[in-house]
Amino acid sequence: MDAIGIVSTGVYLPEKRMRSNELASLAGLPVEVVEQKLGIKEKPIPGDDDHTAHMGVRAAEKAIAKAGINPKEIDLVIYIGEEHKEYPIWTAGIKLQHDIGAVNAWAFDTALRCGTTIMALKLAKDLMTADEEIKTVLLAGGYRNGDFINYDNANTRFMFNLGAGGAAIILKKGHSENQLLQTHMITDGSFSEDVIVTTGGTKNPITTETLAAGLYQFDVPDPSGMKLRLDEKSMGNFILCVEKALEKSGYTKEDIDYVAMLHMKRSAHHYVLDQLGVSHDKSIYLENYGHIGQMDQIISLELAEQQGKLKEGDIVVFVSAGIGYAWGANVIKWGK
Repeated sequence: MDAIGIVSTGVYLPEKRMRSNELASLAGLPVEVVEQKLGIKEKPIPGDDDHTAHMGVRAAEKAIAKAGINPKEIDLVIYIGEEHKEYPIWTAGIKLQHDIGAVNAWAFDTALRCGTTIMALKLAKDLMTADEEIKTVLLAGGYRNGDFINYDNANTRFMFNLGAGGAAIILKKGHSENQLLQTHMITDGSFSEDVIVTTGGTKNPITTETLAAGLYQFDVPDPSGMKLRLDEKSMGNFILCVEKALEKSGYTKEDIDYVAMLHMKRSAHHYVLDQLGVSHDKSIYLENYGHIGQMDQIISLELAEQQGKLKEGDIVVFVSAGIGYAWGANVIKWGK
């Protein structure tokens, strides 16, 4: 079977920033809580032109330039951005395909909240393995779910880290560098209605009254119940996904050289690394970025490259979780 490798990545971040003191003021929290507990020194937030799919286009253009390929070589575009985008009921991947000039590709959108990139990497690899015509795949998208955060709602405090940006990754069949190995995913639907935007769907359509009441924003109907149930499972599922993905790839926790992890509170980030037996310097805490959803792993990987944390033969693990709830991990063998 042909190797499937990462050719390049691209990241686009808006210029506008929300810093810890501003977030602290909005949320009514001490700055030290924002910086030390929530783990945010600053985060990018969208400017007037930073629309979701468009940020994915900007990131894709960077990945294409780094790869040195013609967009006409791309066989498939998988949109990994959020459902909150330029228009509702709209396939952003087709627009992205058009804007980058991938005229020979076909495109679709996929979604698993903040687990989307990890899921989509597996999906892309499986499609490339099954279909001989799919040789080059672009995964790209944008994220700005921070638009749905009400900083007065303490029930959603764990989401105050949401930022904005776009990211992209190009895979190629027969590319022997940066090989994408195996993936493990877990989903648990008992949490499917724990973190929701209560208004705007078929159950509770948007009205003048619901808009005025701010019901179009994220809410947690049962925060204490969710926390109790999630605490029992979440960290364990993080670890299990990593262990299983490594096992499928022929490795163990002792082989991990770098962990590209989503942004979450600082103590949780360290807990996952400690449970894996990975030293803290083998990951980058995204305190200057916040949580840009499913873009976090690609951002972390680019930062690791820039900071010289990756070397030939390193075992890199992507790990994430998404509301719903979903957990997942990919394994990548870095270098040639």
